[in-house]
Amino acid sequence: MATEIRVPTLGESVTEATVAKWFKKPGEAVKQDEPLVELETDKVTLEVNAPASGTLSEIVAESGTTVGVAALLGQIAEGAAAAAAAPAKAAEAPKAAPAPAPAPAKAASADNGPAVARIAAETARAGGNDEMRAHGALVAPANAKAASEQLVRPQVFRGVAQ
Repeated sequence: MATEIRVPTLGESVTEATVAKWFKKPGEAVKQDEPLVELETDKVTLEVNAPASGTLSEIVAESGTTVGVAALLGQIAEGAAAAAAAPAKAAEAPKAAPAPAPAPAKAASADNGPAVARIAAETARAGGNDEMRAHGALVAPANAKAASEQLVRPQVFRGVAQ
């Protein structure tokens, strides 16, 4: 069974659009809600998404064609043909490279300046996050972690809510 790809409602007083660009070619696998075609009007440019998953079986309105609201743009084949196309496409796709490891945090040392080294030493002496609770500074755990990573002492700052 085929699913039709139609021009959506374009807005008040807009009755036609021009097919600007197809993102897929006939025979390519598509996923539901994936952008398929770009339409241009005198007011906006919009993308028409796939109403269903399958294989783009036919393009009825080629690029440069002027179409009205609800006009047929193309069709998506569903079922066995679409299921066969999807694994073939997946086999062709190269494997994604693993994400690079995040850069290590800058170590607190004399290279960072004397103020940073002093704060790092004070934080270490005070027991890390326990210092975040000192001097009446109540800090959320996520903020305490971020503050200790950035070598910031929250007791220096005053909150606005009591």
